[in-house]
Amino acid sequence: MFLILTLALLPLGLIALVASLQAIQSADLEKEALLRVAVTQSARKLTADIASDRSAMGIAVDEIAAGAPAAVTCARLSQFLSSRDREGGRFYIYDSAGARLCGSPAPEPAGVRPAARLSGSSAELLPASGFLLTRIVSHDKRIVALNYYSRRHLESVADPATALQNRQLSLRQRGTHLMVSRPSVLIDGDSNSLSARLDPPDILLTMTIRDPPATLARLLSLFLPLVMWFAAAAIGWFVVNRLLIQPLVALRRTVAAYHPGEVLEPLRRMRTPALEIAALGETFREISEDVATHEAEMAAALDTQRKLTREVHHRVKNNLQIIASLINLHSRSAHDSEAVEAYGSIQRRVDALSVVHRNHFAELEENRGVGVRPLISELSASLRSTAPAEARRFGIQLDSDNLHISQDVAVPVAFLLTELVELAMLSDPHASMRISVHQTPDMANRAILRVVSSALAASDDMTGRLEDRYGRVLTGLSRQLRAPLDHEPETGSYSIAITVVP
Repeated sequence: MFLILTLALLPLGLIALVASLQAIQSADLEKEALLRVAVTQSARKLTADIASDRSAMGIAVDEIAAGAPAAVTCARLSQFLSSRDREGGRFYIYDSAGARLCGSPAPEPAGVRPAARLSGSSAELLPASGFLLTRIVSHDKRIVALNYYSRRHLESVADPATALQNRQLSLRQRGTHLMVSRPSVLIDGDSNSLSARLDPPDILLTMTIRDPPATLARLLSLFLPLVMWFAAAAIGWFVVNRLLIQPLVALRRTVAAYHPGEVLEPLRRMRTPALEIAALGETFREISEDVATHEAEMAAALDTQRKLTREVHHRVKNNLQIIASLINLHSRSAHDSEAVEAYGSIQRRVDALSVVHRNHFAELEENRGVGVRPLISELSASLRSTAPAEARRFGIQLDSDNLHISQDVAVPVAFLLTELVELAMLSDPHASMRISVHQTPDMANRAILRVVSSALAASDDMTGRLEDRYGRVLTGLSRQLRAPLDHEPETGSYSIAITVVP
């Protein structure tokens, strides 16, 4: 059992271990993705800031080269740069002779020789003074503008929206390195670095994130699933074996060897079963004491009930047959045709009810309900035998599935068929009728009873009989069946949904 529990819990331990490794790997990948997004975002923001300032400075030097007043142009440029730099911005404009035309009031940072003001690259790192220099020369090569970006300004512009802890930013250009920002707390351990190129293309922005070192707590969190797996297997084996498996085995053996009349005491020698299993064993003992008595009483009561029910149906069937015989005797002694027809109509309905009881009595042993096919078949024969003389050859065809219905449904169905057959015989004695009962495919407990005859088609005679009596009777029977009775006057078809026994 211990091996089974160990093997059963082993996948969970391995899954937990793999999940821990994947969680660490996913965290590393997520950190790398965040780093890539952050450095790309910072490079784009810094490039956009520099490009915007270079455009403003290019417009300014071209205006001054074209003869515009330097003071007005510098004032406008200073206002633009100050709105973008919290330190006010540092820019200086010189002519080709090296004379300063205008610029910021702050002293110019060191690192650029006067002779190299016009001939240098468009961007240059000044690690000694801690600035990034951008240079813009007018179209006629006579005016140059120098813009200095401090570390603080570069850090504020390049600060990514993604919250990354312990990051540092640096700029590199052909072996020159300028540290923009450092992490607030230096942590020993591995680091991840990613770079993105700025515009101008010879400057790289590098972002570095330092990982915390591997500690004992991280190692324990990695192997903790394996330790928990082993402990869970050991504890589970002890608890399950001592409190559940052994009592259940003893209980199963005792119940398997049980014979009616015995008294079960399956856990008499067990001292440490679970309370629920001990209560279950006590319940088995109490049940075993009553099973024999209850079985005998139920068998006797069921046999008595079956005999009484059989006797009741038998007596009802006999009484209905006696009533039908008496009606038949009175019908023979009657001389009026209307009285004979009335006696015959009453006899047909009594015979219909007798057919229902006889079929219900035949199916009583299996308790399946009344068979639809034998019920309609016997009812059709009875109706033809009691039909008027001119309708003795009235044909009735039956097409039915092997279905069963309850007695509550069988009685109104028998009366409904009796009314429709009598109505058809009176309307056209030489016609025929087709009765079909088929189960609906979409519902297991419903079937469609359909009666089709040309004698039931619409006519003045049919309308009169329906309004006189048959219409009210058919409506009442459909209400008993709790379904609408659909009538198609053109084809002489009546259909209704009935409930069948599953």
